Amino acid sequence: MFGIIQRYTHWLHTRWPSGHVERLPAVGENGETNVPGLFVCGDLTGIPLLKFSLDSGVRTVRHIAESPLLSKDSEPTEDTFDVVIIGAGVSGYAAAVEAKRLGLSYRLLESATPLSTLINFPKQKPIYTYPKEMTPQGELQVSAEIKEALVEELQAQVGQHGIETVEAHAERIEREGKRLKVILSGREPIYGRTVIAALGRSGNHRTLDVPGEDLDKVFNRLYDPKDFRGQKTLVVGGGDSAMETAIALAKAGSDVTLSYRKKDFSRPKPENVDMILALSENPNAEASVEDPDSERVTTASGDFLAEDRGAGSLTLKMPTDVVEIRPESAILRDGEGNSETIPNDVVFTMIGREPPLDFFRRSGVRIQGEWGIKNYAAMASFILFCVWMYLWKSGGNPINNFWVAHSWFPYNLSKAFSHLMENPKSLLGTIAISMTQPAFYYGLAYALIVSIFGWRRIARRRTPYVTKQTLALILIQVIPLFILPYILLPWMGHNGWLPRTFADIFFPVVDYDPHGREYWRAAGFILAWPLFIHNVFTNEPLWGWLVVCFLQTFVLIPAMIYFWGKGAYCGWICSCGALAETLGDTHRTKMPHGPKWNRLNMAGQVILFFGFFLLLLRILAWLGVPGLGGVFYHLNDKVYKFTVDIFLAGIIGVGLYFWFSGRVWCRFFCPLAALMHIYTRFSRFRILSEKKKCISCNVCTSVCHQGIDVMNFANKGVPMNDPECVRCSACVQSCPTGVLYFGQVDSNENEIRVDKTPASPVRMNEGG
Repeated sequence: MFGIIQRYTHWLHTRWPSGHVERLPAVGENGETNVPGLFVCGDLTGIPLLKFSLDSGVRTVRHIAESPLLSKDSEPTEDTFDVVIIGAGVSGYAAAVEAKRLGLSYRLLESATPLSTLINFPKQKPIYTYPKEMTPQGELQVSAEIKEALVEELQAQVGQHGIETVEAHAERIEREGKRLKVILSGREPIYGRTVIAALGRSGNHRTLDVPGEDLDKVFNRLYDPKDFRGQKTLVVGGGDSAMETAIALAKAGSDVTLSYRKKDFSRPKPENVDMILALSENPNAEASVEDPDSERVTTASGDFLAEDRGAGSLTLKMPTDVVEIRPESAILRDGEGNSETIPNDVVFTMIGREPPLDFFRRSGVRIQGEWGIKNYAAMASFILFCVWMYLWKSGGNPINNFWVAHSWFPYNLSKAFSHLMENPKSLLGTIAISMTQPAFYYGLAYALIVSIFGWRRIARRRTPYVTKQTLALILIQVIPLFILPYILLPWMGHNGWLPRTFADIFFPVVDYDPHGREYWRAAGFILAWPLFIHNVFTNEPLWGWLVVCFLQTFVLIPAMIYFWGKGAYCGWICSCGALAETLGDTHRTKMPHGPKWNRLNMAGQVILFFGFFLLLLRILAWLGVPGLGGVFYHLNDKVYKFTVDIFLAGIIGVGLYFWFSGRVWCRFFCPLAALMHIYTRFSRFRILSEKKKCISCNVCTSVCHQGIDVMNFANKGVPMNDPECVRCSACVQSCPTGVLYFGQVDSNENEIRVDKTPASPVRMNEGG
């Protein structure tokens, strides 16, 4: 049994990639941080591209120049600059040039060599200057595609503009009145009305934390591969830096061993993976270069001549971890715990750098994904509010009974609007009656929030796809989910405008409803079972609703999913999705990623199974099986409704919005989503990608509401078929190089159709 569950879990969820998202400073659209006047630009905004770094530096300065931070009534003293720029890299220089052009006083600080990141690249390293069509804002531009030429090009432009740097190491930033104080190491502080941190990902190199890592033969940077010709080298890492180092060394005549802790490469550029496989001596490795018989193969690491194949050698050791480095060797341990000693003369640990997060922490800047006491306190307070709100809304509990007994809002409205309620046939009379129900205010607030934050989302994202999707969510939430059950249907019912048969089938007469009929059941026209259980789990079968729910859940939704994926419902119709894509839009980066979270996705399958079990009990009770009616009542009303309907869908689902993104309920617990995950495994819908354009920046993964490792599909050019996808388009819209687009595939995963509604600004500009 356990084996079956394990295979099912793998088939449905855990088979998909589950990469993590790197922590970076939390910044807004224009680089703002939570510290007023402190901005971030360049790589630390999440996009490691030269042109975007140039562009972000210029745009940040322009935003500062137009902001109240430099208003006349806040003019500082003479020793305070308009802008202090920390970091003389590409974005820092672009910001300095723009500040000078706008007539702002500035100071550019650099603790090492200006443009040091570029200068420290290996000799003749090709530079990825995508997107080709993009022209960054500002005076600085780049066209060279080789390291040395690019450095000369930038230095010449900086010299023409007369930009000078001050050698200084910034330790932290403090607020002092209306200005910011930049604390420097070993010298007097510098003051600025604003500060731009253009540091790049220039923190400390990551370490292996193994014995021998401090030996002289261990490096974390390769400058000239020819220096190691004829030597045995060990390269550790599985990213582009490690691969390019291994390729360059092998081409230069070194015998290279590449050690990586995973069994396959998931992050690097496809060209680098192709080259590694082509050079590898691993008998199980297959080269996937486009034309293996060609005399020249172009990769991210440069042109590789066929005659160079014998210059050096490359051996893959995967998956392995380095456990010790010795003067003449290194010890690797594979996934099964077996150790192997690898002779070598030099070791390159190319496992990346840690962003300079300590600098930002000392300066009071929030870091994505990091929590403090204030975060926990705020979340706990909001969850308590949600406890009150959902118990108040649901009725039949001590909180609601207490509210009724004391005639507190909205129960005291029966007296205030009694004169209107006397004429329920009037529109105002109908509304007055609805206003005595907590659910009316909940529905009104829900509709207003979706509408207000929906318009903000449209203005922020500005693609035809987002516009159409958001308008659909707003209209569905406002009309069929609020106006219809609380205003239109009751008004028509009071006036006898509803066909009697239709009303009796779908809205039974009851004495406890203020309108006399259960018009709230109209939500079932939109919210399908088992998301909305109340039209199915009734004391007597409501045959009309049973037919509607069956068609929705087992006919219409599967058909929609087959062509357009789970998001056709979750992203365009569902009220839970409406709130997530509007109110939760700016919080989508907070969804946790990783293998353990992917396993938690199965919680929805447990709830789905429970829902089907209750359905079976309900049917058997309808058929007259003795004793099952009471069992069903206890499990449904006392367990399912409170645990799933109120606690998970309401209190937890909404209570965690601002700390874990707006899709916690949708991803982990929703039983309808769990059922749709099964349907989606047979869908033709995919997020497709042009792998040659992917720069492995991980932006697509970081903005995924559902925790999908989108980049792992994109940089391989593999159609993304993780069933969690809700078609929100955030990954497509946010991709800086226009890699992703919506489409459909056949049974062999070959593209057969592309969505016509544009969702990618980059592809729109390129005419794609």
